[in-house]
Amino acid sequence: MGKTYSRDLRERVEARIAAGHSRREVSRHFGVSPSFAIKLAQRVAKTGSVAPSRRGRPPGNLAAQMSRLIAWVEAQPDISMPELSIKLETATGVVVHPASLSRALLKAGFSFKKNTAGIRVRAR
Repeated sequence: MGKTYSRDLRERVEARIAAGHSRREVSRHFGVSPSFAIKLAQRVAKTGSVAPSRRGRPPGNLAAQMSRLIAWVEAQPDISMPELSIKLETATGVVVHPASLSRALLKAGFSFKKNTAGIRVRAR
């Protein structure tokens, strides 16, 4: 993934476009791609800011569902993550990937262990 241009360069490009120069001319002047100048002008028109948009995946928030998830796991310690995901979706309508549930439960203090019978159990 590439790096974003500096805020200083973004402001200079936007100022030159606002002064009446064409986007392609501005891109040649500053040595950036024409698509950057065009997209920057569109972004400023839409948001009023030259700041780059957030990068990466949007943050997930299971905090509102954690008490319910913990209660389900404590009631049925050997529940699988896909089963827990389906249960959460049917109960609340929230669609969550099983791996996200696993990470959230690990943060809540649960661990994934096998007992002496070879049965996998989540324990706190």
